[in-house]
Amino acid sequence: MVVLAASIISKSGKALVSRQFVDMSRIRIEGYLAAFPKLVGTGKQHTYVETENVRYVYQPIETLYLLLVTNKQSNILEDLETLRLLSKLVPEYSYSLDEEGIGKTAFEILFAFDEVISLGHKENVTVAQVKQYCEMESHEEKLHKLVLQSKINETKDIMKKKASEIDKSKIEKNRGDKGGFMSLQSSIGRIDSVFGSDTSISSSNGGFGGGSSFGLSIEGDSFSKQKGRLPSSATAPSKDFGMKLGKTQRTNQFLESLKAEGEVIVEDVRPSAGQSKAPASLPSDPVTLSIEEKLNVTLKRDGGIENFDLQGMLSLQILNQEDGLIQVQIETSDNPGVIFKTHPNINKDLYNGESILGLKDPNRPFPFGQGNGVTLLRWRLQSADESLVPLSISCWPSVSGNDTYVNLEYEAPSFDLQNVVISIPLPALREAPKVQQIDGDWRYDAKKSILEWSILLIDNSNRSGSMEFVIPAIDTSDLFPISVRFTSTRTFSNLQVVNVLPLKGGNPPRYAQRMLLAAENYQVV
Repeated sequence: MVVLAASIISKSGKALVSRQFVDMSRIRIEGYLAAFPKLVGTGKQHTYVETENVRYVYQPIETLYLLLVTNKQSNILEDLETLRLLSKLVPEYSYSLDEEGIGKTAFEILFAFDEVISLGHKENVTVAQVKQYCEMESHEEKLHKLVLQSKINETKDIMKKKASEIDKSKIEKNRGDKGGFMSLQSSIGRIDSVFGSDTSISSSNGGFGGGSSFGLSIEGDSFSKQKGRLPSSATAPSKDFGMKLGKTQRTNQFLESLKAEGEVIVEDVRPSAGQSKAPASLPSDPVTLSIEEKLNVTLKRDGGIENFDLQGMLSLQILNQEDGLIQVQIETSDNPGVIFKTHPNINKDLYNGESILGLKDPNRPFPFGQGNGVTLLRWRLQSADESLVPLSISCWPSVSGNDTYVNLEYEAPSFDLQNVVISIPLPALREAPKVQQIDGDWRYDAKKSILEWSILLIDNSNRSGSMEFVIPAIDTSDLFPISVRFTSTRTFSNLQVVNVLPLKGGNPPRYAQRMLLAAENYQVV
């Protein structure tokens, strides 16, 4: 009772988008898709076609077909519901329902299919939830971009070193080839032939042919021309003449003005020898278990809580096929507010009795590979208890004359938080706010007119902090909503992986456990 594959194919049988959900050879899936156009007759209004082995459940989309390939034991009503949901998702991601439009948005459509169908079974999701999940940031993608950027920076450094070595070798070669008094005279003679016999070259700045004017210098008995470099023996200061390598004062002022307007300027900084490289994006352990929680909180500016919604998931990622026959033993705290829900393929009796996550079929391994893994367990917590809030923000604005004084305070009673950024919206200002006192750092984005208060780490040493700044008189309601983002390695569910148990005996595989709590939508309104 599973969906083998979901595809969008043309009426000629060309597969534009195809996603396989079970362990089956690609040739076999391609054979099923190639046989489908021959089975669909013209003028018929059927929604499915059955063969000896599989069932095709399909829906025409203009000149294309949206197709599900299922086994014959699958529930046709559930398959039709899955097909109906997929048909609503395709127009959300493709601007035109033809081969060109589907081809340009193939990856987005595949990601949406993955959110609807997992291990061949339909997830209980809506179109809005699928769009929300697909728009979420990926931690692995961020790490991959960091690694890629570090490689680009290293390549730039190598290129600069090679270019510098080539320039030095050329200079040394020119000195060797053109050294001596005769080379100097011949060089002067060539310049005289261009500018006239009255032109003279000297090391002073007074003459027309002065070294500072044309970047020419005389060292001993050799003559050399260097781009923007004057020898130390030259009388004129080098900062006023010639070309200069590196950033000039005007360039620095231009970059500073861009930073003041909110643009992100990436400085080309050469890494030091002891600087650590970016972490690897791919997991190195055979088994990785990720515990992630997304927090959506809306706090009232005058105190109290308007919304508290926590959604969590435990995902499993396996690198090697031989490590797929395992079970995961977990441990949760006694929190009646947290509602857990297992994947349809998980043995619920084993989970409820022994807190062990294993497949219903013990002879079937978990999926493996470098993908996003499979979700074993999900949970949710909704509450109106203000004591659950990990970070509370208080804003106290007051208008005095032509100025508005704004005092902000934060409190984190129990959670250790990392990379905390509190964003305060401001009206358009000519100058940056005057920050008079702050626990942490601040940054003003003039382009978006947002003041960001950042605290790298909140722990027992700084459970509370404050910030005070002054801006021209405004309506105090313009300071809201205040947005907050942070991460933490502590979760509300307190779920932990106790052990990974092999089903075939032997030593259990090495595994890693990752825990992350992230503020997805955290506001003070």
